[in-house]
Amino acid sequence: MNAAQKKDDTAPAAPPAFRTAVDALRVARLRPEIEIDPTRPPQRLAPFAYALEAAVVEPGPDSDDAEALADGRLVLLHDPAGHEAWHGTFRLVTLVRAELEPEMAADPLLPDVCWSWLTGALRARGLSYGEPSGTVTRASSHYFGGIGDRPAASQIEIRASWTPREGRGGVPDTAAHLAAWCELLCQLAGLPPAPAGPQGGEGGAVVTLPQRRGPQTH
Repeated sequence: MNAAQKKDDTAPAAPPAFRTAVDALRVARLRPEIEIDPTRPPQRLAPFAYALEAAVVEPGPDSDDAEALADGRLVLLHDPAGHEAWHGTFRLVTLVRAELEPEMAADPLLPDVCWSWLTGALRARGLSYGEPSGTVTRASSHYFGGIGDRPAASQIEIRASWTPREGRGGVPDTAAHLAAWCELLCQLAGLPPAPAGPQGGEGGAVVTLPQRRGPQTH
């Protein structure tokens, strides 16, 4: 069983549309490089929320040496009464990040490319969505003094949100949105795109970042 299928703390009083959307996230089939788990959702953004955290992992020679090449969090929000800013009753919110070499971070086109990976992954699955917004941030760290021997490090971070269009029964295709989000994670990690699905799309034309360091904790 995928870790995302574990029992969560979804309230029994949650409306059927939200519970159906969450169930689809819990049983979604994802790329094998993805490790995913439910996590505590934010409490004040919407009446109902469900959250997942995931990482793209590169196995090491030892099972304890696996390296995270990119990681992130995806939150599903639901307000049955609708939300003026969302133009819908559901909203997906995400934060993803990855470490990269400083010279790559200097590429002026990098933010535009990273944002296009998200929108392209959604389009590749034929997903309809609205009101997208977000930021792409590059940050660099240089070390001095007692830790001056550490190499300079750079990180790319994407914060985004969008409204998934509701389908039958007022439920969006959350499993497909999750798959698109995971493809974004894999692209940030430098993995090749997954083969195009039945709906085609831009998967084969996407350029990924070269292999590099994974996120590090300092």
